[in-house]
Amino acid sequence: MSTTADHKAQAPVSVRCAVIAVSDTRSVKTDTGGQSVVERLTAAGHAVVERHIVPDEPERMRPLLQQLCDRGDVDAVLLTGGTGITRRDQTYETVCGLLTKPLPGYGELFRLLSYQEIGAAAMLSRAVGGLVDRTVVLTMPGSPAAVRLAMEQVILPELGHLVREAQR
Repeated sequence: MSTTADHKAQAPVSVRCAVIAVSDTRSVKTDTGGQSVVERLTAAGHAVVERHIVPDEPERMRPLLQQLCDRGDVDAVLLTGGTGITRRDQTYETVCGLLTKPLPGYGELFRLLSYQEIGAAAMLSRAVGGLVDRTVVLTMPGSPAAVRLAMEQVILPELGHLVREAQR
């Protein structure tokens, strides 16, 4: 019987990622959340094959996500921003509508860890993750602290393992 350690040992060391910042106001120059994701991925030995900034509009996000997930050279899509509860935040609904296999534990774990840092305000995050066919898709809030938390404590420790399991 194989263990989690066995799975991680068989996981890819380098994952091919697309990074999307969901924002109505950011540019590549001012997108600190997306840049932080890119820096952390590359520092960990992963490849960033695409980077986009897209408004929080389902009709703009949906085709981009589908296109990235349909490519053969993208193993994971990481999104920052649009996960809150304001009227404008639609990332959760858009991503959930595309997921073929939700991973509820991703959002639950992110909120638990966030709670340890910011208290009950963690419930306002609607970070969500799962698979779109065989591509891992994970969202996180756009704030620098949330990106740091998601990347360092949740995503990077399991990214290769997630991709291994998604592609089996």
